[in-house]
Amino acid sequence: MKVLKIATAGSVDDGKSTLIGRLLYDTKSLTDDKLEAIERSSKQKGYDYLDFSLATDGLVAEREQGITIDVAHIYFSTATKSYIIADTPGHVEYTRNMVTGASTSQAAIILIDARHGVIEQTYRHFFINNLLRVKDVIVAVNKMDLVDFSEERYNEIKADFQKVVDKSDYEDQNITFIPVSALKGDNVVKKSESMTWYNGQSLIEHLEELDTDDIYNKGITRFPVQYVIRPKTEEYHDFRGYAGKLYGGDLKVGDDVVILPSQTKSKIKDIYFYDKKYQSAARRSSVTVTLEDDVNVSRGDMIVRVGEVPTIDKRFTATVSWMDNKNLQPGSKYVLQHGVNKVLAKVSAIHNKINPDYSGIEEGVDSLKMNDIASISFQLNKPIFFDAFKEHRTNGSFILIDPQSNNTVGVGFIEK
Repeated sequence: MKVLKIATAGSVDDGKSTLIGRLLYDTKSLTDDKLEAIERSSKQKGYDYLDFSLATDGLVAEREQGITIDVAHIYFSTATKSYIIADTPGHVEYTRNMVTGASTSQAAIILIDARHGVIEQTYRHFFINNLLRVKDVIVAVNKMDLVDFSEERYNEIKADFQKVVDKSDYEDQNITFIPVSALKGDNVVKKSESMTWYNGQSLIEHLEELDTDDIYNKGITRFPVQYVIRPKTEEYHDFRGYAGKLYGGDLKVGDDVVILPSQTKSKIKDIYFYDKKYQSAARRSSVTVTLEDDVNVSRGDMIVRVGEVPTIDKRFTATVSWMDNKNLQPGSKYVLQHGVNKVLAKVSAIHNKINPDYSGIEEGVDSLKMNDIASISFQLNKPIFFDAFKEHRTNGSFILIDPQSNNTVGVGFIEK
């Protein structure tokens, strides 16, 4: 069954947790004990409706404050597709959590309260999805029941959000607007009888039709070698295979390839999946390949097609989302993990801090605090082979690790 990963974003009281709970309820994905707990808690609070937000706000602090703090992953399925929802917080102090939740998502749902319309945090939520190149963005205009299901109000919000979209540099992004009432279930799973003026699909109908294939990285083949296989048996005494996961494009037997960083050339001899041979391997598949020539290949090397060699350099500039309490400063040193490779990295310069509300950039910044986003140049102790993030999501991203605490302190998206 195909799997679709979705990130959600919304401001306080936009109804994000309620929307996810409604999705789970209407797709019959809630367990009996969870449903009983929701019914019991709703009755204790004196509600005459089910408080579906209890299905997702799992932390005690979240329940007490009525906000989402940490990233939670919610799983549910329909007859045709499985879903993983990254329920992320929407507050500015949790920007790093939003980035984490959206980093592996194929689609995003941005909630807007129909009463309040587009606000500052809406800009931030869209910016992060734009930064991470999330191609399909669903703008769910929620709480339509509180504005009398007004088509005029819905159209006002659409026009205001379009002004945000116009600031984007991601031309291939798909934006879909859906008016919903998560509390009452209008246009979540079932079409609304109160908004007959809306001719589009319900939220679940739209999600069901989204392409679950990896929509980034198409065409450019990247095969990072995770493991060199040398069986210690007589039958496979001379076998030397290279195992990894294929990103971007496919590989076929007979393809001319280049091994990085040595830039040695060879051809694909065989492709294995477990003990079976195949003539080709599709992107996103985990396989083992062998080469026609006896060349030196190690863990961390990369096999690419001839004519598709990425940039090989010890310097690059990247957009970094800072995630640590300890500030990042020029001259700071970190372990940079790019795919399976780890190298030492020094911060050469902080060029500017990027305001995620599209209000511009700040020059002359001498350090980054937690949740800041900035353009930064790095100097590495040895070359890596990379692409710009806009061209290849997997090979254009990295994490920064504090060598003393071993904590992940930042995530980066290579600009050039």
